[in-house]
Amino acid sequence: MARRWTNDLTTADVTPEALFLNRRQLMTGAAATGLGLTLGRPAGAAEEMPAPNSWEDITSYNNYYEFGTGKSDPAENAHSLITAPWSIRIDGLVDRPGDYDLTDILAKMDLEERIYRFRCVEAWSMVVPWQGFELADLLDLAGVQDAARYVAFETVLRPEEMPGTRYPVLDWPYREGLRLDEALHPLTIMATGIYGKPMPNQNGAPIRLVVPWKYGFKSIKSVVRITLTDQEPYASWNAYNPREYGFYSNVNPNVDHPRWSQATERRIGGGLFARRSPTLMFNGYEDEVAVLYEGMDLATYF
Repeated sequence: MARRWTNDLTTADVTPEALFLNRRQLMTGAAATGLGLTLGRPAGAAEEMPAPNSWEDITSYNNYYEFGTGKSDPAENAHSLITAPWSIRIDGLVDRPGDYDLTDILAKMDLEERIYRFRCVEAWSMVVPWQGFELADLLDLAGVQDAARYVAFETVLRPEEMPGTRYPVLDWPYREGLRLDEALHPLTIMATGIYGKPMPNQNGAPIRLVVPWKYGFKSIKSVVRITLTDQEPYASWNAYNPREYGFYSNVNPNVDHPRWSQATERRIGGGLFARRSPTLMFNGYEDEVAVLYEGMDLATYF
């Protein structure tokens, strides 16, 4: 596909935020391992695009285990995270390694809105209007060297501000990784806001990764380090339990999690008895990203 992704949605397609703010929906379900979003449908599908979830849904039902393992823990505890000033260290196989101040980064980027589906590995979903820029543009600043094959990411680690890190839920700091071609894909963005507002702390302030065709835990929050490497990088959930959390973790209705089916998903905000919808291959982005995995057995490289 072309270097720059073109959204077929406009602001007229976004459900007005005010319609949602006074509608508290009953939200139940299994604990999830991440947040990531996507909006799209398979080629030829006739159904309407789903409207974005409310600000309340997005900011009060999520996972950020550094602030606790409950769905509401991040919203209750993440206020302690200091998000300014902020910098991202970019190192490894790059021409210009260093600490990049976020203010300076944003001055060089074209921010845009991307309305993406989000599909959690635990079979619930949302739709979120992100604001951000393509990760490829940030990597261009550092100058990716020819030997690079993967991109590693790391979340900030401040135990004094992040009460969940006092417990060995995972091997802190949280880390994730992508293949370089995945990182450079036009759908892959670094998000700095939702609904036209700065990113809330509980959703990964001040800057997070969003990879809409993968399960949400791949979209790492509060990024402080990006490393270009020629080796597949460490990924926290994959290291914790590789049988349940693959390195790729592409949304795939045909490959079940060992403990539940991935064939359907439950949309958050629809109440306790929300209708389960069929899970879309690559979360609805098959036309855009399937070429990245040609020749791969997606049941093996899950």
